[in-house]
Amino acid sequence: MGTQLQKATFAGGCFWCMVKPFDKWDGVHAVVSGYSGGHVENPTYADVKTGETGHYEAVEITFDPAIIAYEKIMTIFWQQIDPTDNGGQFQDRGDSYRTAIFYHNDDQKSIAETFKEKLIQSGKFKKPIVTKILPATTFYPAEDYHQDFYKTNEQAYKEDRAKSGRDEFIEEVWKNN
Repeated sequence: MGTQLQKATFAGGCFWCMVKPFDKWDGVHAVVSGYSGGHVENPTYADVKTGETGHYEAVEITFDPAIIAYEKIMTIFWQQIDPTDNGGQFQDRGDSYRTAIFYHNDDQKSIAETFKEKLIQSGKFKKPIVTKILPATTFYPAEDYHQDFYKTNEQAYKEDRAKSGRDEFIEEVWKNN
């Protein structure tokens, strides 16, 4: 146990869809659904859905950087989202579904900025990249029923994911390059 575990926090639209992609990697110790970036303490799902708390639906990933690098986690994040959509993600619309990277230290900020710049320069997207890079603020875990939703509500998760359009976007933009 020589290395210190670190945190990575990302907003990628519906947090249900952001857990599974990280959960399967060696070195990832936990992926928690929750809320970040807002101005209300201890928000509930109902509070955040109003759009008045300023929070994003987010995931907080606890990982061992000796096993999985932040750069790899960053790559996984970008490949789950449409970084050009400032109105939400796929079928989920509104401010709480926007994308953001919440950095926990200067290294994470630098890696995020470099990755975003490379993505802009790649020409992969015709529209501007609007994903924000913000300092991490208090992360509030979501209610228990939101945690590991893809495992605890497998059918509802599959149905929601299927109608979202996320998988088709990922396949078209990220897998065929």
